Amino acid sequence: MEEKIYETLNEIFRDIFDDEEIVVTPETNSDSIEDWDSLEHINLVVAIEKAFDLKFSMDEVTGMKDVGEMVEIIKERGKNL
Repeated sequence: MEEKIYETLNEIFRDIFDDEEIVVTPETNSDSIEDWDSLEHINLVVAIEKAFDLKFSMDEVTGMKDVGEMVEIIKERGKNL
């Protein structure tokens, strides 16, 4: 299940940042990707919510420190896995 989540996240990140070289890991964060700013964070959140059929709370959106935390939330709440 986790492997499928990372595959989907890689597709989303590559699309949002227009960079086919991106490979996300649990440690990937906004410092890891040059163009990951607050606007792109919102674009990511929306794309991830749509892909996994879930809604992040505002606390989750502002509290996620890295992709690993994002994956844990998706594993807990994602219906479309």
